[in-house]
Amino acid sequence: MASSNPSPTPPSPAFTAAFRRAAGGADTLRFDTFMALALYEPELGYYRRDRLRVGRERGADFYTATSLGPLFGELVAAAAAKLLTDAGLDPAAHTFVEIGAEPGGGVLAGHAAHPFAGLRTLLIGEPLAFSGACVVFSNELFDAQPVRRFIRSGDGWNELGVSLAADDTALVERDLGPAPADILAALPSPKETPAGYVFDAPFAAAELAATLASQPWNGLFLAFDYGKSFAELGHSQPGGTARAYFQHTQHNDLLARPGEQDLTAHVCWDWLAAGLVAGGSAEPVVASQESFLVHHAAEALDAALAAESARRSSPRKRALLHLLHPAQMGQKFQVLHALKPAADRHRPIA
Repeated sequence: MASSNPSPTPPSPAFTAAFRRAAGGADTLRFDTFMALALYEPELGYYRRDRLRVGRERGADFYTATSLGPLFGELVAAAAAKLLTDAGLDPAAHTFVEIGAEPGGGVLAGHAAHPFAGLRTLLIGEPLAFSGACVVFSNELFDAQPVRRFIRSGDGWNELGVSLAADDTALVERDLGPAPADILAALPSPKETPAGYVFDAPFAAAELAATLASQPWNGLFLAFDYGKSFAELGHSQPGGTARAYFQHTQHNDLLARPGEQDLTAHVCWDWLAAGLVAGGSAEPVVASQESFLVHHAAEALDAALAAESARRSSPRKRALLHLLHPAQMGQKFQVLHALKPAADRHRPIA
């Protein structure tokens, strides 16, 4: 849980003004509203600023699988093509649509050879509108959606928010009182949760999944991200899952330098799956990144290993190890995949 003490890094005057506008002139916001402001405010938000965010370079804040070179895109394309083919669908009839890529990026950017009819990239802030036969892909998109924070208190759950200090020089965490009655059923049972337990509820990620699934498309949904089941989030994460990243350092001061650091939280795979099904997809499957790539991109993996077998070390071999090794991204990340039928019948996916 973030400290209730003032953050040592004061917000900028511009962010303070934006905060008060979002709060209707008051001094307190719900945590998800604060997180949305810090990440997506059109001029001040972390993901709206024209700056380096993703990469292994000094000055970036974090790196993703796409930072390891083109191999990740090759494996994603191979796995998507196999899943479509196994379902009796033609990859060449599908457009690969990536949601939430960085400007100038994209998992298949620069790949001259891919099996799809075409590529589309929808950046953060662009309308989520697409149709027809598609592969809808995202990489670390859902963990960047705002979460609501709750703390086990008394006989139930209280909601947490963020307030401006009296002199506007600091942000502080605030207990907003009992959680609204209409969402209590979605939270873990207070009888099974100890006092002080923090639950970061990724409602917005589930809503985004339902929005994406409800578009007039059919084909394959494929999301690489990190998350846990509802049971795990409610019983094995006593401090919550929200974290901040700044210059390749993870820390727990969620209120520091708003708009200048990344904020992230685990997705709830159960909620994401329910959102997809509500939008018309078949029942999703979740697997570790390692298991997913081994099972669905085996031929591409074999080809990559064969090409690098004579070398003791190479960028591609190091990238492969990073993507698959359980101590690296292999188990840290999971992959959710689901078919969305063209008709009103759901087909199982292997």
